[in-house]
Amino acid sequence: MSGALRYRLIAFDWDGTLADSAGIIVETLQLACADLGLPVPTAEAARYVIGLGLHDALRHVAPMLAEKDYPQLSARYRAHYLYRDPEIPLFAGAEAMLSALSARGHLLAVATGKTRRGLERALEQAGIGRHFVATRCGDEGFPKPNPDMLLHLMDRVGAAPDETLMIGDTTHDLLLAANAGVDAVGVAYGAHPGPALAAERNRAIVGSVEELAQWLVVHG
Repeated sequence: MSGALRYRLIAFDWDGTLADSAGIIVETLQLACADLGLPVPTAEAARYVIGLGLHDALRHVAPMLAEKDYPQLSARYRAHYLYRDPEIPLFAGAEAMLSALSARGHLLAVATGKTRRGLERALEQAGIGRHFVATRCGDEGFPKPNPDMLLHLMDRVGAAPDETLMIGDTTHDLLLAANAGVDAVGVAYGAHPGPALAAERNRAIVGSVEELAQWLVVHG
């Protein structure tokens, strides 16, 4: 059956795409800045950095902070995030969608800005690690939107660009896909709004996990 699939490899972002974590990430970034007496970023500004590498995220969310002080802000963010981490659920329908895709013969992967330790913890908490044949994290190579993550995953499973699909909730995910030469679907229920996703070329945009699952049945 796998020979009839349009996309052999489907790579998912994690935060805001499979896990309903964007709100908690925003709040913990704001709390971390407040801890250090920095201007608290707006929710929009904090949402923008979700998915970026740590250095780029901190530069955007705290532009007045000296680079030498990034570890302090990172430590405060990590402390607040770990406190809230057990609360983070998968989006409703995400696990069923993954199970159906695996059953149809797709190879599933994760391309995330999370650290390896953070992703392993999230996969264990969610109990869905068995669905993924490969994963790539932000601390293992070049961060989004550099194509490194997808190129690594494609090489790992032997998938060509024209048989690979990236699914994510941020413009960083869509730029990652474009830079790797693969198709992408933007999900408008995560960190970045639909209009921002639609502005990144002519990508398919879906508004819910249910709509994504249906799109994949038709186009995957």
